[in-house]
Amino acid sequence: MLLNRDLSLTKNRRQIVRAEIEQTVKEILDNVRRNGDHAVKMYAEKFDNFAGDTFEITNTVVEDANFMRILERAKSQIEEFHRNQIQKSWSINKDNGVIMGQVVHPLQRVAVYVPGGTASYPSSVLMNVIPAKIAGVDEIIMLCPNPTAEVLMAAKVVGIDKIYKIGGAQAIAAAAYGTQRIPKADKIVGPGNIYVAAAKKMVYGEVDIDMIAGPSEILIIADETANPKYIAADLMSQAEHDRMASSILIATDEKILQKTEEELARQLKYLKRREIIEESLKNYGIGIAAANLAEAFALSNEIAPEHLEILTQNPLEKLPMVKNAGSVFLGENTPEALGDYMSGTNHVLPTGGTAKFYSPLGVYDFVKFSSYSYYPREVLAQFKDDVVNFANLEGLDAHANSIEARFDK
Repeated sequence: MLLNRDLSLTKNRRQIVRAEIEQTVKEILDNVRRNGDHAVKMYAEKFDNFAGDTFEITNTVVEDANFMRILERAKSQIEEFHRNQIQKSWSINKDNGVIMGQVVHPLQRVAVYVPGGTASYPSSVLMNVIPAKIAGVDEIIMLCPNPTAEVLMAAKVVGIDKIYKIGGAQAIAAAAYGTQRIPKADKIVGPGNIYVAAAKKMVYGEVDIDMIAGPSEILIIADETANPKYIAADLMSQAEHDRMASSILIATDEKILQKTEEELARQLKYLKRREIIEESLKNYGIGIAAANLAEAFALSNEIAPEHLEILTQNPLEKLPMVKNAGSVFLGENTPEALGDYMSGTNHVLPTGGTAKFYSPLGVYDFVKFSSYSYYPREVLAQFKDDVVNFANLEGLDAHANSIEARFDK
């Protein structure tokens, strides 16, 4: 049995940041804040085999024509989806002369962190940068300790302004505080290891961040019409990410659970990352039988998964039953992997149940809002006494005075 029946196993999946990791990250942040580029270079040499005098690199990668075509196609899909998220300024002009409204301002500079080394995630470049570009961000810089050719091609396709060959907590510190050569960002986005995640959490407030993402997860709701072959394949597509990844199947038919187990065992033999997948499934793979779809969706909404696949009859009709999920994939021809690369939806998603209050990364994450109001004197006079009384009630007589001063004869 690769799938457990105990749902409580998924509740302890959060990466625990040990005290020594927090202390190490704090020391790195403090050092970079004090010593700027000197400290960044020291850590880059220590952790990433950095050599040279400059962090900035020019994007002179030799392009692979087919992969560039794929990147451009993915870019077009992602742009089409995210253009619908563009925020608009608005105003109210009242008959009494009062004007109120809200102005949308794009962030000025965003830093995108991209893991290096053995990892290569050009898709993360697309997902993090394209919404920022659509929002109108003035400058986007990329932080990556050892960018692969694929990552550099993705950076070229989306139009990264500058690339800095640094990584780890020191890269987060440089973008958060600014150094002599690396400009301070308004926001830092992008995935990273436990040190990067801890650093992002610690600099929040100095800059904005996207989210603290945990191990990946998928939940599949299936009825008796679902294909176990597809279910097994999709469960393993998330399990291969990480030994702590969670793959959950909630089925209204016990036979679907049994046949999915068979398919998992069969397909697992042919996959390169089978050791990671097998460990992930044994630790956090869950198979649950639900009495009906209402029970299945109620359980899913309580879990609030990062990825939710609905493999049922008439899946579009089931969408209103979803209350908490990062991204929803409807029907057997919309596997989660499509969303990772090409569907157009963003793959930067809330994990660990945070889909109850967080949203996928989007254009709205790269803008801020300023409200404004204009009141003619005669309208202020109509509110004068109420404002003064309100201020005095709170013991703020200077507030009250700022109103009364305008009508003092």
